[in-house]
Amino acid sequence: MFKEYVSKFQGANERERERRSSTIFTLPKLFKAYLSCRERKRKTINALKFEIACEQKLLDLAKELQSHTYHPGRSICFVVTYPKLREIFAADFCDRVVHHLLVNEIEPIFERRFIYDSFACRKEKGCHTAISRLKKFIDQVSKNKTKNSFYLQLDIKSFFTAIDKRILYQIITAKLAEIKRNQNWKEEIYYLLNAIIFYNPTRNFVIKGDKSLLNKIPYQKSLFNVSINKGLPIGNLTSQFFANVYLNELDQFVKRKLKVKYYLRYVDDMVLLSENPEQLREWRKEIDFFLKENLELELHPRKDKSGSIYQGIDFVGYVTKPEYTLSRKRVVKNLKIKLHYFNQGLLLVSDNQKQKTLPLSKPPTKEEIKKAMAMVNSYYGHFKHANCYRLRKNLYERHFGELKKYLKPNKDLSSFRPFKPTR
Repeated sequence: MFKEYVSKFQGANERERERRSSTIFTLPKLFKAYLSCRERKRKTINALKFEIACEQKLLDLAKELQSHTYHPGRSICFVVTYPKLREIFAADFCDRVVHHLLVNEIEPIFERRFIYDSFACRKEKGCHTAISRLKKFIDQVSKNKTKNSFYLQLDIKSFFTAIDKRILYQIITAKLAEIKRNQNWKEEIYYLLNAIIFYNPTRNFVIKGDKSLLNKIPYQKSLFNVSINKGLPIGNLTSQFFANVYLNELDQFVKRKLKVKYYLRYVDDMVLLSENPEQLREWRKEIDFFLKENLELELHPRKDKSGSIYQGIDFVGYVTKPEYTLSRKRVVKNLKIKLHYFNQGLLLVSDNQKQKTLPLSKPPTKEEIKKAMAMVNSYYGHFKHANCYRLRKNLYERHFGELKKYLKPNKDLSSFRPFKPTR
């Protein structure tokens, strides 16, 4: 059926082809969105259910989108407890396909407008890139470690639940209005934006897991407690993308108006560097005023961090100083806990809500060793971007215990591979 539709699309008369080519609601584009949506999630239950009737579901979805009768479906609401409590609204798989469709269309337009030093949810702009950039800034502001300089770290209060949907919609549509694109394309993008941004998941959801955990979410961090035009659900691709679009307004203000040379942002966590601590305090006032006046956000009054760069900047999982970079203590502690459990015959794994322990076979199976190796290599991959060879060696020699029988380190202790065959 999918091939038949594509064949009809390709064989349509010129006028019909022109009309269809101006829309994003085509099966080829939906199929591309579906492929990117299922990446790394193909074995999940919702992805498998969708795949069973993929062609028909994409056809039905295309018809709904083309007729503007599409409405987001029911979300799954749950709470994650690790590393901290968060309220999650996971969209239905079909809706996630639509999310990818929208982002595929407009992300390239906005990517060109983002500043270089905003990170998270951007290609090749993860935490390791952010740390490399911070190191470079520290060297520059301190004149290669010859001068004392200062940092200011800021955090936005209840960021995702405080985002104003009307302001977000206006920011995006204003930018799209400036570009030269087919009017039909713009209208369909506006339709999708309206359907996704203003959808309220608290009106159609099912709770998964421990319901009592919802009562432990801080009041201002829950979508159940915000006004109708406030808040985006954590857990959706569009929310991550919209967050970058929203705070790009702040980025442009900081770089163009305040002329801050050394500025980085990772989601809502910002770092500014300067030779003058008084200048940093003045910038904070300007930033807080801009957020309140233009984005209806505010800086968290109790989460500012400031001081000399030689004290170290705790940012995206690392503590960075002019001379070296260390891994955050909490990261090291978490690995030690998992290694301890393994030596007690238990495998500590994370699911959607919390960490849980699974009993290991005696001896561990090949699959269990594979999971343990993936966990260890994930941590050691993190350590590799810090100056911590002695830490990696200490962990291997003093904490691996039984795991030494099954995993062999490479020469620089940066990763591991199976040491000997397991059953």
